[in-house]
Amino acid sequence: MSRLDGRERWVFLGLAYALLATSATAAALTGTNGGGARWPGLAAAAAVWVAPLAWLHPRRDRRRVLVVGHYLVLAALAGALTAAHAAFAVFAAIGYPLALALLPSRLVMAGVTVTAVVVVAAQAAPGDRAALLTVIAGVALPLAVAGWYVAAEHDKRRRLVVRLRAAMDENASLHTRLLDQARHAGVRDERHRVAGELHDTLTQDLVALIRQLDAAAGATGEEAVRHLGQAATLARRGLAEARRSVNALRPGPLERSSLPEALERMAASWSRMSGLPLACEVTGWPVALSADLEATLFRVAQEALANVAKHAEATRAALTLSYTDDLVLLDIRDDGAGFDPQAATDGFGLDGMRQRVRAAGGTLEIESQPGAGTAIAAAVPALSVARHRSPGPADETMAGGGEDS
Repeated sequence: MSRLDGRERWVFLGLAYALLATSATAAALTGTNGGGARWPGLAAAAAVWVAPLAWLHPRRDRRRVLVVGHYLVLAALAGALTAAHAAFAVFAAIGYPLALALLPSRLVMAGVTVTAVVVVAAQAAPGDRAALLTVIAGVALPLAVAGWYVAAEHDKRRRLVVRLRAAMDENASLHTRLLDQARHAGVRDERHRVAGELHDTLTQDLVALIRQLDAAAGATGEEAVRHLGQAATLARRGLAEARRSVNALRPGPLERSSLPEALERMAASWSRMSGLPLACEVTGWPVALSADLEATLFRVAQEALANVAKHAEATRAALTLSYTDDLVLLDIRDDGAGFDPQAATDGFGLDGMRQRVRAAGGTLEIESQPGAGTAIAAAVPALSVARHRSPGPADETMAGGGEDS
């Protein structure tokens, strides 16, 4: 039983007894009107019959037949009391609020109609009751039928709303699972990509380094020095490649800064190094995204700007980060030479961006044509998380090291 039911049952019980007491007092003060001394006994019976209201009210949904039977007997007692003395029409009015509080929704209108018919018929003269009941029936029955139909439609809509909400919850859960599967698939693609890059660069450098060291071990003089010099060059190149791969997995600027702050710092550094003006703008209400999503957007922006600096020959560029209710959008535009997005290239920049965005469950669109500049638009789902960052200034990092697009 809810706390509201606990209060309501006593309110209705108190209201019924108050109306009964008011009617009995008025009847006692005004005397009888043809009912003789029958009303005191009927009033006592009504007082006893009203008492179970406090027990029935919290059980109205489980014991509907009992509640409907109790209501009908109460209406009959109210009608008999009203016929015995008109003052009990006040008590009979309890049928209206009780119909709303106790009866099922489809029977509320019928209960109100029964109460109205009983009150009116009980106060009519004996000779007029037949005609009065005929007139009332012509109005009351259509009202009762209309109330049943309206309540049935209401219940049908309520059930449809419940099913719709359940379907929406199921769709939301399915959408979450699909995004999770997309992220896992993207992670696998990213691992294959990184493994391929390491195999094609770092592994080959290490193999060549071992060969140079072996050659140096069997040589003397200037020949040994030359092999050692080449080995040192290979070692430095391998170290640089390893650092680049590590940085590609976890952007340092995001460790201590939010994504908008990291992008703004990176954009400022890129503009200084490239000498090109870059307009950086953040729209919407920024929220803390998951680490994977922020890393994806940061690396896409970094790679796109690196390609602008290398190939676009642009005079200006723009970066926009937009937060919406469902998506986070990243747009990078330039007025450079442009290119044909469908043409084959020997670099990994564009493919790498597509794989990263797909891994985050998002989409990447590239619009460009020769001589008309380039626009790159990434959209990822706005999956926010609460995250605490360690204090300290953000590392200032310039965009660079991207592969050719």
